[in-house]
Amino acid sequence: MVPNGRPSPARPATFSEVFAQREYRFVLTAGVLSWVGDYLAKAAVTLLVYRETESVALSAAAFAISYLPWLIGGPLLATLAERHPHRPVMIMCDLLRMVLLLVIAVPGMPTPLILALLFTATLANPPSQAARSALLPRILTGDRLVVGLSINASVGQAAQVVGYLVGAAIAAASPTLALLTTSATYAVSATLIRLGVVARPTAMKAAHRSHLLRETSQGFRMVFGQPVLRAIAILVFSAMLFSIVPEGLAAAWAGRHADDMDQGLAQAVIMAASPVGFILGGLIVGRLVAPARRIALMRPLAVLAPLILVPALLDPSPLVVALLAAGCGFAVAGLLPTANGLFVQALPDGFRARAFGVMASGMQVIQGLAVLVTGLLAERFSIPLVVGLWSSAGVLLMTVAVLSWPSRATVDAAITAASRADAPDPVPAPPGPRPEPDRPGDQPVDNPEDVGQRDAGERHRNVVS
Repeated sequence: MVPNGRPSPARPATFSEVFAQREYRFVLTAGVLSWVGDYLAKAAVTLLVYRETESVALSAAAFAISYLPWLIGGPLLATLAERHPHRPVMIMCDLLRMVLLLVIAVPGMPTPLILALLFTATLANPPSQAARSALLPRILTGDRLVVGLSINASVGQAAQVVGYLVGAAIAAASPTLALLTTSATYAVSATLIRLGVVARPTAMKAAHRSHLLRETSQGFRMVFGQPVLRAIAILVFSAMLFSIVPEGLAAAWAGRHADDMDQGLAQAVIMAASPVGFILGGLIVGRLVAPARRIALMRPLAVLAPLILVPALLDPSPLVVALLAAGCGFAVAGLLPTANGLFVQALPDGFRARAFGVMASGMQVIQGLAVLVTGLLAERFSIPLVVGLWSSAGVLLMTVAVLSWPSRATVDAAITAASRADAPDPVPAPPGPRPEPDRPGDQPVDNPEDVGQRDAGERHRNVVS
């Protein structure tokens, strides 16, 4: 440890150092409950709608509706979170979801009303997640932030698996009970945030306040107008473009090998492989690799992630496909927390929630488009050919992205500029007695030539400024 108690930059922060932060423990636990609640709600509402209507299309709509807020208003809703202190934003979002899920659980609720209530509940996701994302850099500093982001990413993947499994199991017995359980997770999450998170004022300075659309556009300009942030955004979006494909095409891929392996089992194995790889990659790279080495590994991992999927051209078995997907997830998890850590450090505090909204919405849109486009291509060509060529294109895209990566000096300069922007305004000096004017004879008389040179210099400075 260095004298100030922070982990040395030569080694990664430890899990114990991260979990020693009391606020982080509360935020992480509340986040896990909210994530599990989200996936519980998806499983429960999907089954409830299917039982009420026996319509596959409506049940699919119930599942997909949770993505709509990110697609149609994610950055705008995240900007709302930027305007207000993060703790009350997170609490209000949890309480809103708690109440709406209780209403959905009322027996005999019409299906259109269920979908409308579910959509309203999911509107709380972008501001809640944006506030949580913007709060973490105010709790964790240095490499602790990167390790904390790795833990969050890995735990989030685990919460997805647990939420789906538990939600499906409870909903199979009673969708109402599953919805009540979901509501309870939000209530406990709100309580933990209230008890465990320090009340802080909003980071947005008064000078940055205008109207909502302008503030939202400032978030886009910040992400895509600053070279370092733009490079990170391109890297993250490119990773999302191909890493989701095996999971999105798992059902059809499993159907190709129905004679070799049970189709349902094959689909489950392929879909679970990427989250498992992501969990392992986030924890192993985040904990065992030194901070400087993690940054150096970002570019090789970025190229390796799509490269791992190229052997799909050979039409491997579902188990091999699962291994390829797990390897891709491992590589993506190895680079994402480091990229996220650089991203939040290069952002002024008053823009973090808005920038999160831009990034999260972009990731949702890109993943959806990737699955949609590859699915349409797979209607005309074989899945192995589509995935293999799509991944090969990903290798080229990632190669271009890493070759245009900014220099270390540029990254450090962006982080320094963000730190200066976050610094408090200097306190003006208290008023004091005005100095008396110099009396004649106290100072030597200037040479007229020197006076002219000094006056010219002053005029030049005034013009420049």
